[in-house]
Amino acid sequence: MAQTQYFPLLLIALCSISECVQRQYHFINEEKEWAEAQRYCREKYTDLATVDNMNDMIQLNKSVNVNVNDGVWIGLQGTNDSNWHWSSGDPVFFVNWASGQPAGSNNCTVMTNGKWFVGSCSNTWTFICKMSGGLVFVNQTMNWRDAQSYCRQNHIDLVSVRNQNESQQLEKFINDSHKFGSEVWIGLFSDPWQWSDKSNSSFRYWNAEKAKAPDDKHCGVVEMSNQGQWSDYLCSVRWQLPFVCHEDKLIVVQQNLSWSEALRYCRQNHVDLVSVKSVEMQYKVMNVVKLASTEAVWLGLRHSCALGIWFWVSGETVCYQYWAPGNGTSEEDCEPTVRSGAVQSGGNQTWISRPETDQLNFICTNY
Repeated sequence: MAQTQYFPLLLIALCSISECVQRQYHFINEEKEWAEAQRYCREKYTDLATVDNMNDMIQLNKSVNVNVNDGVWIGLQGTNDSNWHWSSGDPVFFVNWASGQPAGSNNCTVMTNGKWFVGSCSNTWTFICKMSGGLVFVNQTMNWRDAQSYCRQNHIDLVSVRNQNESQQLEKFINDSHKFGSEVWIGLFSDPWQWSDKSNSSFRYWNAEKAKAPDDKHCGVVEMSNQGQWSDYLCSVRWQLPFVCHEDKLIVVQQNLSWSEALRYCRQNHVDLVSVKSVEMQYKVMNVVKLASTEAVWLGLRHSCALGIWFWVSGETVCYQYWAPGNGTSEEDCEPTVRSGAVQSGGNQTWISRPETDQLNFICTNY
């Protein structure tokens, strides 16, 4: 039995606990090579399926409503370059590498004395899981992928570190657990895979016994006969498989309109300008805003000069916030025009206040 120790964390309060960010999945029971399946999904829906988290994985599995022998294509494609990701899907905004690190590629990250080092994913160390409300130190040695599976089955995921404050909290937690100087796995890993829709999703659900080829000739497959875990097949040659497409609920419109014109467009053609009421929706916006052709993109965020508050067009006041420094104050300059909210398409993709007459791309929602 693994020994655990717990540590409370301050969590971001969300305005709406009912909001759930999900893609809609469509199973296509036609056998095609990966590139043909990709072309089909882009014509009929948004793209080949992207998976952000375990909840998405469950919904994707449910969409496959027939028996499948070999598996189904999803939108994961190998490349010849590796990038760093958090197992939990959090964006990589902060790193705390030791001097000379990271060294190597296609590896996992171990933390010791507050610094991060690249380690072979097959090495065995103790590890730290993220749980609802805190952290769990698991005093049991496993390789990185087994540690990831343990955390996902028993808690949430391997721990991720989003900023300097969380890094200091994690170091203190390890020291308080009397494990100073010991090596522990954290959730940062490097791999050569990318999603067809260019999403930055770092969720992976590999079958630990299957190879993960680090080149551009292999694509991802969900093995329905193996609890929906993933394997990699050659994208072409003899592999023709059914596949799963996804349909996004957020749409980046690459037209340059004022805020009021963008609002009218979204309400006439979709549902509304997007409201970002949770960190989960912010991540979703981060995934799609990179498709924009302007440096900022309109959100459904509006300032009331009469009340001195910001509010969403869906009717809620702003609780969850992701403003850039100096933006989003209650005392906005309402002359010569009212201010509205936009998200930056580059950098940390934070929110900024802009005159409503600015001509920007915008994000519509189908929620």
